[in-house]
Amino acid sequence: MAARSRAAAAAEPDFVQFNDLVCEAVGGKVLFATDEWFAPAANLLKRDAPKFCPSLFTEFGKWMDGWETRRKRIPGHDWCIIQLGVAGRIYGVDVDTSFFTGNHAPFFSLQAACLLDPPPALTLQGDRTGMAASDRQLAAAAELCSDEWPEIVGVSQLNPGYDNCCHNYFQVNFGRRVTHLRLNMYPASQDVDLVALTNGGLCLGFSDAHFGHPRNVIGPGQAVNMADGWETARRLDRPKVLKVDQRGILNVPGHEWAVFRLGHAGILRRVEVDTRHFKGNFPDACSLEVCALAPEEEPWTSAQWTTVLPPKKLRPHHNHVFILEATPSPVTHVRLNISPDGGISRLRVWGRPASMTMGSPEPPRSRL
Repeated sequence: MAARSRAAAAAEPDFVQFNDLVCEAVGGKVLFATDEWFAPAANLLKRDAPKFCPSLFTEFGKWMDGWETRRKRIPGHDWCIIQLGVAGRIYGVDVDTSFFTGNHAPFFSLQAACLLDPPPALTLQGDRTGMAASDRQLAAAAELCSDEWPEIVGVSQLNPGYDNCCHNYFQVNFGRRVTHLRLNMYPASQDVDLVALTNGGLCLGFSDAHFGHPRNVIGPGQAVNMADGWETARRLDRPKVLKVDQRGILNVPGHEWAVFRLGHAGILRRVEVDTRHFKGNFPDACSLEVCALAPEEEPWTSAQWTTVLPPKKLRPHHNHVFILEATPSPVTHVRLNISPDGGISRLRVWGRPASMTMGSPEPPRSRL
């Protein structure tokens, strides 16, 4: 046991020696949680290591010493708001999945903010097992606009709660004071919008942005109007008389493009191109290309691009959903092409976050 403990300690990052700012012992508390059916979110902040009791059940299911929600059967994902016991700068986090082996959250992300007092309605009391957020609590939480808080850990994969992989360590580079956190859990069956602004997506370059910048298309929610989307100037190299190919797509010599870095590398599954509000100035067609680059390999201008969506006809004021053949390996960047010109309001690139290093992990060791 001593030898194993020394080995485990050697594998821990340096930041675990710092103070635990969310621990209940220093005043940390959960202010809001979307769902706490099997086990309450307050368990996240316990000072003691988690325990497992094989024969202990509640009327709602297996007792677990952690936060466990019911299995998601509606749109969205589960999340909670945590108030730090001591405000401060965060250097790293340990997401401990101990004993959650067939029911752990496969992905998570973490957002942070420095706030004054939260709305009074954001208080959770008593045993929350078997409960979910009320409409009043949801409305109070919405006042915080926590979905817009800066992301300090992007959408990241978590290991199951076996002894050799239950501690998921993430370094944090966020040089600001933090008072509150938003912890997001993503279910296995849910794809993530990898290019979304709220997930860390970023527009790196474009060919034209005469009427609206392409960074707008990865913003949250639906576009308010055309100014809330990407719109280019009219191209002047079009033929005087337009013709179409066998697919009904215009034969034109040029196109416009925008390049985005994904918030997290991932395996792509589908893409949404929304032309909402663009009724007389929507593009005729779009296509999508991808590449995989390490941070040190940017800029993307010399990247080798692969087409995952060939040119597809677009309609005015319509949200188009295109199913992709899943990319065989993770990608980090996408290039959206529109032809010949025009505007779109939103781009969604749905997929599963995945590591760029595809080595074989050590087989898990059960703790049960």
